[in-house]
Amino acid sequence: MKSVHTDIIQFRGSHYQFGLFQAEKLKNSPIRTHRKALLNKRWRNFLVDEAEVKAVFQTFSPAIWEEIQGLSDGLGMSWNDAIREFGGYYYEYGRSGCSIHTKNDFLVRNYDNAPDSYEGRYVLYAPSDIGYASAGPSMQITGRTDGINEKGLTMGYNFVNRKKSGDGFVCNMIGRLILENCATVEEAVQLLQDLPHRNTFNYVLLDPSGKSRIVEVSPRSFSVREGHSCTNHFHALTEENRYRSDESMERLEKIEIKQQEVHSPYEAFRMLNDVEQGIFSEKYGAWAGTLHTALYVPSELSAWIALGGDRQPFIFSFRKWLQGEKLHATKIKGQINATDSFINQ
Repeated sequence: MKSVHTDIIQFRGSHYQFGLFQAEKLKNSPIRTHRKALLNKRWRNFLVDEAEVKAVFQTFSPAIWEEIQGLSDGLGMSWNDAIREFGGYYYEYGRSGCSIHTKNDFLVRNYDNAPDSYEGRYVLYAPSDIGYASAGPSMQITGRTDGINEKGLTMGYNFVNRKKSGDGFVCNMIGRLILENCATVEEAVQLLQDLPHRNTFNYVLLDPSGKSRIVEVSPRSFSVREGHSCTNHFHALTEENRYRSDESMERLEKIEIKQQEVHSPYEAFRMLNDVEQGIFSEKYGAWAGTLHTALYVPSELSAWIALGGDRQPFIFSFRKWLQGEKLHATKIKGQINATDSFINQ
């Protein structure tokens, strides 16, 4: 077993100030070394047209554009390098797993990927300029893998396919855009329809009204359906699925069977986090091991997270944080049954 941790990042202020704040934390972080190595190795995936990316950000989130400017200034990076590294546009996403289940009062998800791709940053950010406050794990610094915002809107995503990718935002930046710009499931669905998408993903949404929707989206297609369980394949846009989706379908079937005995958020958390349940994955060498289990309760504005399997969740009140209380914890600790550590360690 490998001991791992996630750093808790807390900030209140403008997006530009947030960029500067994150830059200070990144200056001596192993994350920067890893990002530079990835950039050198896969430079073709990071090629961007600056004018095009700026135009898209000005349409959907000029504030996050300011955050990237803060990161650029704080790290002394060229503007083009900052866009490539933190813009969440163009970059190819590795294969991964992921499972999500919702009920009227919670969303629970397993985030599955390779440990050495996981930043180990849990971010609570309240903008002072524009956008909703949110909490959730980061990806590519500016993006979010899942999360909850001040309106109680929650989201998570599941990878489906990388074939026939297009010009557009990657999943984690889309997650951030949803959390900062949308108050309801309806608003999030509309944003997902309007955004340009790089790859093919399911996006699962839940708000305090109890409404849950699964959005199937690719660079070419878009579909919305009602549903409460989701893994790594489409139900409507089946032509976008990978050639083999057997494992994803088996995992979905397990969730649908087991969820009949789930009556509380804690039981749902155990369903996804307990290794013996068969939904939590330890396939870390195949980019499909579970790194964190997260749960969000919109009505309470509370968030849960655990790193690795068979863990008790770290639970905090996002509502109290929004009211001005600071989390005294600085790290979330856990263990994973893998040889690789997170890239912040």
